[in-house]
Amino acid sequence: MEYKRLFEGSYRLMTLIWDNEPIGSTELVKLCAKELGWQKSTTYTMLKKLAAKDLLKNEDSVVTSLVPREMVQRAESRLFIEQTFSGSLPDFLTAFFDGKTIGDGEAEQLYALIEAHRKEHKK
Repeated sequence: MEYKRLFEGSYRLMTLIWDNEPIGSTELVKLCAKELGWQKSTTYTMLKKLAAKDLLKNEDSVVTSLVPREMVQRAESRLFIEQTFSGSLPDFLTAFFDGKTIGDGEAEQLYALIEAHRKEHKK
């Protein structure tokens, strides 16, 4: 499936859907009012736009996502690194860690992820 970029408002709505799906559209309107400060018309307009992009479906007044959160997060992360750091993961990590420290557990997790990815691509 081709990824269609989500901008802030769309991403925030999709997050509410991912966290609560399946969710009735009436309940989603109330949740959007509470969490995002949106009017009913704004929520329904956003639902229509995201449905037109095949990112969600609103069938029988029940809203469910058609794309997993992880797919969107991967695509957005790659796009951010590509646009901001010319695709350089080391440059991104250098900027991310600037002035920060990480614990031994986090360092071990990162090392394990790097090793798993490296082995995966050697095959």
